Amino acid sequence: MELRKQTKSYFDETGKEATGNSGLYLKALTFISIFFICYFTILFGAISLGVALCLYAIMGFAAAALGFNLMHDGAHGSFSKKKWLNNLAAYSINLLGGDAILWKNKHNMIHHTYTNIEGYDQDIAQMPVFRLNTMQKKSYMHKYQHLYSFFIYGLSSLLWVFLLDYIKYFSGKIGNLKMTRFKTSDHIVFWFTKVGYIAAYLIIPAIFNGWFVTLTGFLVFHFVLGLVLSVVFQLAHVVENTEFSEPPAEGKVEDEWAVHQLKTTSNFATNNPLVTWYTGGLNFQVEHHLFPNISHVHYPELNKIVKRVCMELNVQYNEYPTFSAALGSHLSHLKETGRA
Repeated sequence: MELRKQTKSYFDETGKEATGNSGLYLKALTFISIFFICYFTILFGAISLGVALCLYAIMGFAAAALGFNLMHDGAHGSFSKKKWLNNLAAYSINLLGGDAILWKNKHNMIHHTYTNIEGYDQDIAQMPVFRLNTMQKKSYMHKYQHLYSFFIYGLSSLLWVFLLDYIKYFSGKIGNLKMTRFKTSDHIVFWFTKVGYIAAYLIIPAIFNGWFVTLTGFLVFHFVLGLVLSVVFQLAHVVENTEFSEPPAEGKVEDEWAVHQLKTTSNFATNNPLVTWYTGGLNFQVEHHLFPNISHVHYPELNKIVKRVCMELNVQYNEYPTFSAALGSHLSHLKETGRA
């Protein structure tokens, strides 16, 4: 209640909207431009293999930035005051081969409700090659997960686009939880996206550049995309200071909601403007989980409020001062959990 009160006072006193601003819109246009300039240069530029692969890598970084800055805020309804613009921003995930409806079910509804809860939060659902908490089964290979993690992260977006989305779609579930029912238009968009993705990313480039360049570049694109997306998420939830919980009785989280978010979430590099700019404020993950419907452009100011209230109430607040410190903590967590 105190957090909400002080946050409301901040917006009342400054007169600012809780949604995005011109800086965010310019940033979104910048990354969209970079993405499509790279794409069309690959198609029509008559470039060498090395240049093509560099452009595919830049496309991967731009695609991740679109996810952080455009899609993420749009899916939470905080990109703009206009509903249609939020929807358009949310559906930018379809440009990357995903599906906005599946994302909102998995991320907005499940991850934000059951953060780091084993058996519920699919963002920490165990792939056989990972053991992210001590409630998950252990195998011999987990002893080395801190060594091979980045390679697997680089494959994660391929797995998402070509396997996990289909599992969710055909089962109607995310993990053991039912999704909202797809409308006819949602089915059409899903299949149009999947077929269009293969055409746009594989068939059309292969016509211009051949299959070797296309497939190699496609793998480079996805490796960069998957690695960047995975690392940013892992530094926010899978580090030494964050907690993991047993499945709740009858689906009810034991802690008060805001306290649970504080225990299971961590910030990193909040004083680094470049990290904040590129990741769409997801390095302020604590503020995002407490205020998911407020645009990330306000997180630096909300961070001051949240820290102050947590200090006053003696409530846990997790934060790593630098990207490297958070990365080191993540690897230490993987090493310890893999051997525990």
